[in-house]
Amino acid sequence: MVPSGEGIKNQHMQDIPVLNQMYFYLTEGCNLACRHCWIAPKYDPEAKRYPTLAVELFERSILQAKPLGLSGVKLTGGEPLMHPQIYQLLKIVQREELSLTIETNGLLCTPEMAAEVARSEKRFVSVSLDGADADTHEWVRGISGSFEKTRQGIRNLVNAGIKPQIILSLMRCNSDQVEAVVRLAEELGASSVKFNIVQPTGRGENFHKGINGLDVGELIDLGYFVEMDLARETDLRLYFDYPMAFRRLSRIASGDGCGVCGILGILGVIASGYYALCGIGEHIPELVFGQVETDPLEEVWRESKILNELREGLPERLEGVCGRCLMKARCRGSCIAQNYYRSNNLWSPFWFCEQAEAEGLFPSSRINYLLSETHPLSGISNSL
Repeated sequence: MVPSGEGIKNQHMQDIPVLNQMYFYLTEGCNLACRHCWIAPKYDPEAKRYPTLAVELFERSILQAKPLGLSGVKLTGGEPLMHPQIYQLLKIVQREELSLTIETNGLLCTPEMAAEVARSEKRFVSVSLDGADADTHEWVRGISGSFEKTRQGIRNLVNAGIKPQIILSLMRCNSDQVEAVVRLAEELGASSVKFNIVQPTGRGENFHKGINGLDVGELIDLGYFVEMDLARETDLRLYFDYPMAFRRLSRIASGDGCGVCGILGILGVIASGYYALCGIGEHIPELVFGQVETDPLEEVWRESKILNELREGLPERLEGVCGRCLMKARCRGSCIAQNYYRSNNLWSPFWFCEQAEAEGLFPSSRINYLLSETHPLSGISNSL
């Protein structure tokens, strides 16, 4: 068994982080047309027009990753369940005894699909549900009839013994439905609800510029409502996905969804058959590290310039408010891919935190003022 810590060593490799997880972006298409999607897949309900990851490349990358410490995979997309050989991919995950995470819109969670997913002993499924009613959900997701199909998909998962997580992407049209979605999740038999902030990437970039996005102050208020009020009124676990600096100390101390960012132990595989930092590689070529078919994964994982920069630079090279944040060793810039997308700089601060600071909303208790440019002791070592 390969240890789960920060580093591993064998006769072939120097100390590098364990490759704990691989994120597979299985398709470049999707059977929905969501207004806010950060990947921005093409609408392709039959999965016949755009690339999907070849089964042999999926298997090859997994087999090469296991000696590096691989313990689990996440299947995402586009819509991962659209992959024409999805059952074969699931069999490979089961055979290799890996934990399985699936991010899906639920439309293809048939009883047969749910039963197959349930055969993985360690599995976790999240289903996107962006409103408590059909009008709201379908305005976000772009396809009529998707609300009821998603709800039925959730029921099928529950009937197969899988209590999924519901994910709600927050925007102006559904911000007043936060509690209603929690009640719907209870009714459907979910295990938890996660509230996602729409990222200014892909379609989300234009979404942020329009009237449908929430501002940082509104999101902070919603987060506090979820953590301090709504969480007390439900048996479901609730997660609000804003940066760690905004989370209550009680939540952090409990470890409730507040672990150290795992970026140093994750590698993405995109549908075109390339290794990448994550799905952002479909938009940013410099965050693509090699080809699964031709490049040995051990070399990619050990020698990639950007991966090594991150290993050597996180968290100390983070800039702006992220560089001064007391949570940086755990948060690690929140989303390096997002930060690079907007600035071409790995060390740029996360947009949410930067805006919060500019508006006077960043928690002062989470700032190391010894590192502040305006503090008289600026530049003094953090070890004092």
